[in-house]
Amino acid sequence: MEKLISASIVLYQTNTAELKKTIQSLFRTEQKLELYLIDNSPTNELKVFQDFDSRIIYIHNPFNPGFGAAHNIAIQKSLQNCRRYHFIVNPDIFFDSDVISSMVEYMNNDSTVGMMMPQILNLDSTIQSLPKLLPNPLSILWRKLKRPAIFYQKFINRYELRQVPQNTIYNAPVLSGCFTLLNLEAIKKVGVYDDNFFMYFEDWDLSRRMHQHYKTIYFPLVSVYHGYESGANKSSNLFKIFINSAITYFNKWGWFFDSERKKINKKTLSQFK
Repeated sequence: MEKLISASIVLYQTNTAELKKTIQSLFRTEQKLELYLIDNSPTNELKVFQDFDSRIIYIHNPFNPGFGAAHNIAIQKSLQNCRRYHFIVNPDIFFDSDVISSMVEYMNNDSTVGMMMPQILNLDSTIQSLPKLLPNPLSILWRKLKRPAIFYQKFINRYELRQVPQNTIYNAPVLSGCFTLLNLEAIKKVGVYDDNFFMYFEDWDLSRRMHQHYKTIYFPLVSVYHGYESGANKSSNLFKIFINSAITYFNKWGWFFDSERKKINKKTLSQFK
């Protein structure tokens, strides 16, 4: 698969030690991979990583259009260069084995797969429950409040598909954007990230559009580590961005009346009966 695979990491004043670890993980693959570093930082100090490996393409993007819009720069270049697959990678991801080859091989064997994510682990190796059903506004609120506990546990087990056996490969309508493999033929059909989302929910929106036409696969046979920060719970500014993105999402797809959501969620759950 020479020169058919690309990846992108969006940077913003990113920790250099963490970024180096992520880059080293990506280049651990046997595949021919080119990596775009899209740097939304005010200065181009991170340009030094361009010299880290000849396969790295650094693009300084200081006007900072947001997470999805920055990744779109790399996706568009990958499409222009006739790449087949593209990885979306957070700068706090790392892994020890050739995760990329396993995911690409699975997608290469099934052209109906438009998007994939592996199992995502916390730093202590516990599993992050990132595949989800399509949300309604109460899902978002309840997930933040976590009350009342007796009802919340039943809700979260269903919403985050927590009771599915751990090594089950399945079709989930919402995949996280922290580490995602995109089939670029499918992207040509459904489009890139919607840049109306500055940050948060852009991955859910793309997952939903992709899921309408292709499989969006959770692939837990390989795993990566993710230093999950949950910034919206710690920063008032990020929380405002989160709320604005939630409003953008539900304005686009429907708030409480969304018949497609009910149909998709029912079909998702039927895989496990």
